[in-house]
Amino acid sequence: MTNRSHRLAILRQEEIEELWGQPSFDSRDRDLYFDLTPQELAVVLQRRNAVGIHFVLQLGYFHARRMFFDPSGESAREDIEHIVGRYFPERRDLPVPAPPSRPTMQSIHDQILDLLGYRRWTGVRPALTTRLSELATRSTQPNYLLREALKFVDRERVVRPPYSALQDLVGEVMNTERDRLTTSLHTALRPPVRKLLNGLLAADGTIYSIGVLKQDLRDFSYTALREEVARRQAFAPLHAFAQGFLKQVNISPESSKYYASMVMFYTVFKLRRMDPLVAQLYLLCFAFHRYRQINDHLVEAFVTRVELYTRQARAASEQAMLETMEKSVQGLHGAGDVLELFVDPNIEDKMRFAAVKDKAYQLLPQDRFAPVADYLRNVAFDKTAHQWKAFGELSPAIKRNLRHLFAELDFAGTQTNESLLTAVTFFQRLLRESRSPRQVPRKDFPTQFISKRIRRYVFVTGAQGKRELDVDRYEFALYRELCDAIAAGSLFIRDSNENRGLEDDLIDADRWAKEKGAILSSLDAPILEKPIVETLAALREGLEAKYARVNQRIQNKHNAHFQLRGKKSTRWKLEYPKDESPGMGGFYAQLPMIGISELLKFVAAQTGFRQHFTHVLERFAKQPLDAPHLDAAIVAFGTNMGLLKMAEVADMKYSGLSTTARNFIRQETLRAANDAIANATAKLSAFKLFNIQQRLHSSSDGQRFETQVDTYKARHSPKYFGLKKGISVVTAVANHIPIAGTVIGAHEHESHYVFDLLFNNTSEVRPEQHSTDTHGTNQVNFFTLDTFGYRFAPRYRDIRSKADRMLVGFRTPREYGDALIKPFRKVKEALIVAEWPNIQRIMASLGQKHVTQATIVRKLSSYELQNKTKEALWEMDAIIRSIYILDYIDDVELRQCVQRALNRGEAYHRLRRVVAYVNNGKFRVTTEAQQKIWNDCARLIANAVIYYNTALLSTLYENMLAAGNAEAIARLKKVSPVAWQNVNLFGVFDFSDSEAEVDLSAIASIVGNPQLWGVVEANLEGELFEE
Repeated sequence: MTNRSHRLAILRQEEIEELWGQPSFDSRDRDLYFDLTPQELAVVLQRRNAVGIHFVLQLGYFHARRMFFDPSGESAREDIEHIVGRYFPERRDLPVPAPPSRPTMQSIHDQILDLLGYRRWTGVRPALTTRLSELATRSTQPNYLLREALKFVDRERVVRPPYSALQDLVGEVMNTERDRLTTSLHTALRPPVRKLLNGLLAADGTIYSIGVLKQDLRDFSYTALREEVARRQAFAPLHAFAQGFLKQVNISPESSKYYASMVMFYTVFKLRRMDPLVAQLYLLCFAFHRYRQINDHLVEAFVTRVELYTRQARAASEQAMLETMEKSVQGLHGAGDVLELFVDPNIEDKMRFAAVKDKAYQLLPQDRFAPVADYLRNVAFDKTAHQWKAFGELSPAIKRNLRHLFAELDFAGTQTNESLLTAVTFFQRLLRESRSPRQVPRKDFPTQFISKRIRRYVFVTGAQGKRELDVDRYEFALYRELCDAIAAGSLFIRDSNENRGLEDDLIDADRWAKEKGAILSSLDAPILEKPIVETLAALREGLEAKYARVNQRIQNKHNAHFQLRGKKSTRWKLEYPKDESPGMGGFYAQLPMIGISELLKFVAAQTGFRQHFTHVLERFAKQPLDAPHLDAAIVAFGTNMGLLKMAEVADMKYSGLSTTARNFIRQETLRAANDAIANATAKLSAFKLFNIQQRLHSSSDGQRFETQVDTYKARHSPKYFGLKKGISVVTAVANHIPIAGTVIGAHEHESHYVFDLLFNNTSEVRPEQHSTDTHGTNQVNFFTLDTFGYRFAPRYRDIRSKADRMLVGFRTPREYGDALIKPFRKVKEALIVAEWPNIQRIMASLGQKHVTQATIVRKLSSYELQNKTKEALWEMDAIIRSIYILDYIDDVELRQCVQRALNRGEAYHRLRRVVAYVNNGKFRVTTEAQQKIWNDCARLIANAVIYYNTALLSTLYENMLAAGNAEAIARLKKVSPVAWQNVNLFGVFDFSDSEAEVDLSAIASIVGNPQLWGVVEANLEGELFEE
């Protein structure tokens, strides 16, 4: 058994007390837990003495905790008094009975277990150990294993084991799993692989190999990509071994990612000092995941470069067209003079034509005749021909920047792209053999993939006047077709995360066939379990009824905000009336300022968010959390200040800040801390005032931030960054709370992350309806969100064009007669029914988090992907979207709610921008992981500000509620908690262990009279008031 001094610190003290502490009941709890069933009451009636009283007491405690206690304290005395008064009234005047003897208490416990059908845990310890050992292959996180152990004993109706026993058991299982893996690795390792792993920790001069290989791709420059290719080549043999080994030992993706993260956490010095097999396991997992990440990087770089050269060729073609037109126009005057030669009376009819030509060439140079003649004949300028000419001119750059990427990647594909894959294999073989394509006979080149549309540009007239293949143009045609196939999903990279085939992203086909029913029942998605014919029948009835209602209300002029343009016109528009209620201004301006360090102390005391910052090495972690250093590091990252500058301004040691940040601040701990604040905010009394139409309505939108240092995600976007690069931060905001966020490239589509943010939201704030602007819409989000219980409610600016092009119905358009609002086309019901099993599998894969949801959504919403399943999925989405569009047209309150939800997202963006004020808000970190950490720190600070303001509003609300002041409450509802006039984010920081001195009641008294708030224009600097 694990030594007590080395027990894992799995749970916080508060969590231990909540799960294993003696219950502390209030009056409602006593009514609930001491309410006896007839069978339990029958036992009590047989024991009308102290034993009966303690039987009821232990029975109530067991119902609450699934374990027994030695009753003590004031709470237990009050529990006994309640039991006596309820079941033993004849003993009210007697002293509180002392606990019975140990043998008697043991008898009570046995009787309760028999009565409830429970057993002691020692008898199931072997079974529990086996179950945890199985789960350890998925994850060796102690918290996960402990929670699963508690689920097991509850499910098996077993007395809850002591916390110390589960600590020992989890530690034992973790050690066993580690021993299993290292023993398997020792057996499987061959000398060449062992040599490669050891070589990663060997020094080359002053640099360790693994230190170089851990570096992230900075940008898509030639040098950076050559280095990335070199890293791929270094990891390739290790990945090949790891692929088989990890499958053989049945390590889950989550566990292998955790082991891989240890390479990033540990220094080379510490890796060299630990057990060699453990270090080799970490390195092997790191090589496996890094190799796949590199493949994604190279594919992204390849596609981006091809798009760049395509844009350059298009621009060159446009410029050539402009120059041709300019020269042609300039030659028109000369052409007019040439035409006048035919009517010039001074030219005799018998003059030789050669002489006439000489005169004509004097008026218009000979080389200008053909272009001017083409212009006069209105011959179209062949822009495509000039684009392919430009590709030829760009050939040196194309070869230099694309060949080494193309030759490195291993492509696979479907049968539909067999001809393209043949050409890819052929050209890769030439490059890998260092053979010049120009030296290969033209007839050997596979050309079946070249479409008729571009064939005449790839084959050019040669020296002998015959059409022959232009190798340079062929090469780029191959690259462009390859990019199109990657976008369509018909060609892919198996050993990658983002660019695998769609089939590889889904639940394994064999598992799906065997466990389909169980998987669907676990998803809490009723639509996937119902027969699709029934679902379509219900959708048909609902959609057709909406068409009738919407048109009837328009005809009866009940939809007052629907405006026709002209009496007989079919053109229409929607009006968006504004809420005429004034915003409440001057509220936060009256409040005393609170420093950010003091605010974090207050919020930490109220929400306990610090306790979620656990040490990265949960096993035997001895370093206690330093709260001042933690708060300072969070502010340093969240404000873009950085640790070095924070150490200066806060008079702290950089080493202490760095160690705390390194050990405690990670994406998972930041997510848990943000959730803790969000959950606490949602429990405040004022939170329900933020509901929109009694509903929790969220929104998401992207916010752009410039990056000072090049990273993989940083991209050019002239609209937002000018000539610089940046990233986009997409945040989901519910009732003002930023519940989730992620960092994406400025080039990525926000709509791919809508479902990801909602479904992976780990807070207790669960939105019912979600809005985005047009950037959040695609061809699958309506159905995907509807499947998992969310109503998708985007804002449409040009709703009429959306209705004209997107509405569908279960009848043909002509069957709707002269209805003003009618479908554009009929739904393909038969296709949906035929493809429903495949749609179920796709949705189940999303629900089981088999891969990142954004990856699947991106592929499913791609127009390039062509298959029946995607088409059927789009049909289901079109039905749900049509229902929403009709509601959007018919319900002005829905449109106002959507706008309010989006306004709240914009308000958060303003606060987020103010929080990250240092360095003009520019990210200056070097990796994608650091960007996510800095963003989540900024979100945590914003969450803390919102909690503080909501707590103040709650104090006011409770005072007004007690006074019955309905008018004041109505005015309070107008005040948004997203404000910062009362928070000092700048200046000197004082991070100390002292408690926060915040008196909300005293602060509330300053602004207790709402008549003093004033009525001013909304959206003042530093605060936002709801319209």
